[in-house]
Amino acid sequence: MSSLSFDDFKKIDLRVGTITRAEVNAEARKPAYKLWIDFGELGERRSSAQITRRYRPHELIGRQVIAVVNFPPKQIAHFISECLVLGVMGEEDDVVLLRPDFPVKNGLRIG
Repeated sequence: MSSLSFDDFKKIDLRVGTITRAEVNAEARKPAYKLWIDFGELGERRSSAQITRRYRPHELIGRQVIAVVNFPPKQIAHFISECLVLGVMGEEDDVVLLRPDFPVKNGLRIG
């Protein structure tokens, strides 16, 4: 594994946001959801997330998540993903979302 300097880490903009809308991304090659996430003063960003094995769309509404917000947008089928929601790969190749233990203000920076 290569080393990463602290200055490199500071370039990654990790923020807390709240999912306001979630629906199936039926056009994606792999099962995924379209997410709309409120990042406070940064505004709303969209993300396509492969989290269908563990979560249902209605369960995601109101959930706070941690995401990288400074990657360039990426097109997933006909949907533009503007941030990368972070999670841990579970033992059965399913994603467990990262989130704060307690509610915090949307848009707060991690790190």
